[in-house]
Amino acid sequence: MSQETQRRTVLITGATGSIGGKVRRHLTTLGMVDLRLLCINPANDSGVMTADLADYEERWASQFEAVDTVIHLAGASSPNSPWTTVQRLNIDLSLNVLRAAERYGARRIVFASSNWVVAGHRCSDARLTPDLAAWPVNPYGASKLSIERAGRDWVERTGRSFIAFRIGYCQHAPGNIPGPHMDHGVWGQQMWLSDRDLCQGMERAVMAHDVRFAILNLMSDNPGMRWDIEATRRVIGYRPQDGHVAVNTPDGADKERMACAAGEVIERLRGLSTPW
Repeated sequence: MSQETQRRTVLITGATGSIGGKVRRHLTTLGMVDLRLLCINPANDSGVMTADLADYEERWASQFEAVDTVIHLAGASSPNSPWTTVQRLNIDLSLNVLRAAERYGARRIVFASSNWVVAGHRCSDARLTPDLAAWPVNPYGASKLSIERAGRDWVERTGRSFIAFRIGYCQHAPGNIPGPHMDHGVWGQQMWLSDRDLCQGMERAVMAHDVRFAILNLMSDNPGMRWDIEATRRVIGYRPQDGHVAVNTPDGADKERMACAAGEVIERLRGLSTPW
């Protein structure tokens, strides 16, 4: 039996969220994946174990035993979340997931990181490769970066596998149709990620072999985008099927100029600041 056809046990955290639901439904159709699902479970889904992963408990941690891949999606979903929120739901929670995966022998973690890790490059012309210097502009992006770094340490200590996806703009709205209605103007449209490309990327991360540590961009093949997905193609065999040509509008252009002007002011103020 090839590695591509071996049956796998996959645990999904944040299983009832928007992305969690899409990935869960897709993996169910493959016929060779056994799912374990963890979440705060606000809808009381009978197929999901209800657990607050920000509080470590052996009751839920034991679900990580003999898991092939953990798809870690749980956490604060808003980039506007304050430090108090991301500390608990993105940092403390994720460190608990790493702890459980180490204790119970999970082979790989696929972590939902974010393009907010590099949002400071928005107004530059830099090619957004996975090895570009991180530049988070808010607590949310900083929290995602911290878990990317913790994942590298986890791999070095355990010898297991960690893949961080800097996930593009995958809308919650039914259909996930791209266009100028999306937040963040052209920047937001160019990082669009279709539902089927999302699911294919997650599937490839589960099935890929000989990947120890990788940080990868995950968005659709959008013409003219600055995000580089060549490493994603090479490392896990990702083959995006969709793409969107960004549509600029006067309103979108105004928002882009305002965002860049605000970023410039912040950087100038930071340069003027002095230590306490």
